[in-house]
Order: sequence, then structure tokens, then C-alpha cells
Amino acid sequence: MAYTKRFDGRAIDDTRPITAKVGVVPRADGSAMFQIGNTTAIAAVYGPREMHPKFMQNPRGGVLRCNYNMMPFSGHGDRVRPGQNRRAKEISRVMENALRPVVDLSAFPNAVVDVFVELSQTDAGTRCAGITAAAMALADAGIDMKDLVAAVAVGFVDDRVVADLNYNEEHYNDYSDNPDKDRPVADIPVAVLPGSGLISLLQMDGEVKREHLKEALELGRHVAKKIYEIQKKALKARYME
Repeated sequence: MAYTKRFDGRAIDDTRPITAKVGVVPRADGSAMFQIGNTTAIAAVYGPREMHPKFMQNPRGGVLRCNYNMMPFSGHGDRVRPGQNRRAKEISRVMENALRPVVDLSAFPNAVVDVFVELSQTDAGTRCAGITAAAMALADAGIDMKDLVAAVAVGFVDDRVVADLNYNEEHYNDYSDNPDKDRPVADIPVAVLPGSGLISLLQMDGEVKREHLKEALELGRHVAKKIYEIQKKALKARYME
């Protein structure tokens, strides 16, 4: 039985409901909240400021440093242990790599811009929500940026390419009535620079054919443009208050 109808009834190119807001952490230099479905990311930016320890300073320009953290009772299953684990460190580095192409810190040698992303509620797509929130928070902080970054998880479930997988879709085999439990599922986080259409993040969990990957990337670009419009609207609303 093919995956012809999504669990929540969405069309293949629809995201879950999105809410975005800028300026949510008063004492931060810049901040943003991005909620997509039941996944909520709050990003706070501090800096540019002198980097410590000093041996990590870059005399040619500032350093972007990200910290990703899921709150203990934010998601499905067991309580998340407080503090950074291996997965959190990996996603922190992924976020840095996704954001670095648009951030210009050349005017701030030996400085650091710290981005802290907290996930208060999770239901799939956490790194994409974190990247999207972080990009808005950096813009809110007045950091020189060439573009925003909009991220979304696209994927391949059974025989369908879909946008913004939720938790049930990521675990499709576990929820399927198929006794073989071997239907293909691929989760593909994508971060897009909306102005140019370039991709700053591409990861994949699962297997997918080449033609389906191309289709997923095109869908990712299409959905990222919609998210970009929401980011812009949130930033404009902040400065129209």
C-alpha cells in the first residue's frame, strides 16, 4: 500500500503551520522564535564581542559559534539529558556551516558572535527550525549578512517526495500496517540561500534514488522561498512596532 495520504492531511508541498517572531529575548543582541508544527526553536545572538579563550581568536575576522540544545522534556520518548551530547555538538557544527556563507564578520577581528538555539518543543525538523530561527536572530542583531537562510526537511516516504516531515513520517515503518516494515524513508534537511537558490546544508538519513533526490531538492527550494517570506515578514514587523 503506497503512501498516498499524509498522516496530517497536508499536500506534499505543504509545511506544518508556521509562526515566526523576532525580538523575543530582551537582553540578547538579537533573537527570534520559529515554530513549525510542534517544533519550536528560540535563538539568541550575543556579540560581536571579544573571544575567549584568546588562542581561538582569528585576527583576520570574527568567528561564528553556534550552540544547539534540546530542553529535557521537549520531545518524544525519554527525557533528554541536560547539557551537550554528541548529537547536539554535531548539529551545532552543522548550523555553523549552514549560516557561515551569509555572515560577514571581516570587520570584527578577534571577536566572536555566539548563537544559542534552544528547542523547547520538538516534533521533527529541529535542526532546520534552529537554522531558520538563528538566521532571523542574526539579522535582528544587525550582523552584516549577504542573505537569510531558510531551512526545511524534505524527504521520501514510500513512493512520495514530501516537504517538512513530521515525527510520524520520519518513523513511517514503525507506524505502518505493512508487516514487512521495509518501506523506504529518507529524511533530507536542506538549508537554502533564498536570494541565489544556493544550498548551504544538505544531509540525508536513509536511501533515495538520484531522480528522487533531485525532485526533493527542487521541492526544498520551493518551500524555502515560502519560509523566507515568513522570515522577512517577522523582521519587518519587529521594526514597524
